Amino acid sequence: MHPRAVVFDLDGTLVDNMPLHQEAFDRFARRHGLPPITAQLRRRLDGQRNRDIFPILFGRPLPEDELRRYADEKETLYRELSPGKLRPLPGLTGFLALLERDRIPCGIATSAPEANVPHTLGELGLLERFPVIVRSEQVPRGKPHPDVFLEASRRLHVDPRTCLAFEDALLGVEAAVAAGMHAVAITTTFPEHEFRSHGRARWIVPEYLAFLRCYGGWTRQPGPA
Repeated sequence: MHPRAVVFDLDGTLVDNMPLHQEAFDRFARRHGLPPITAQLRRRLDGQRNRDIFPILFGRPLPEDELRRYADEKETLYRELSPGKLRPLPGLTGFLALLERDRIPCGIATSAPEANVPHTLGELGLLERFPVIVRSEQVPRGKPHPDVFLEASRRLHVDPRTCLAFEDALLGVEAAVAAGMHAVAITTTFPEHEFRSHGRARWIVPEYLAFLRCYGGWTRQPGPA
């Protein structure tokens, strides 16, 4: 296909930083006497907003002030752990250069909280690269609902059915497909067989070089980046 626009998730999709988020959650859980976050629980949580995650972790509804305090604590841990450890996924910078060359606009649709977005993009050297950034906090419903992807396509002035969406989370793929986009699953967070069992992603790849080698006939393949 030749997309009219490309929409990326942020964490785990532009950068393999989910182990740092997992470490931040593990430290948070130990501080608060919560049980460890298992792989099964991560399938329910990864891709969701903090306001949806923390009531699940604590097993009860949380008042807004308590929710905000817990989210700030965990995300501060992530920002303390991540400086100097973040790198773009292989092929990403070359892929972005090709999109720019072919005048294909791109944006971000993420569940990351506001302070994390410039932090992570800044660490990647991509702070000014994305003219459209939509956070799940800015739309009525978070992933797996399609709202954040629909808003990104609206701001990019394209029909979502003409968009390519890159995601690392099962719930994120569901959200992109629900928006009508063609979803590419990146296997940084979940293995290929889980996406195949899930059955929603059109393509499943480990990173961007692999995507362009296998499916990038609509544009020239970049060199390593």
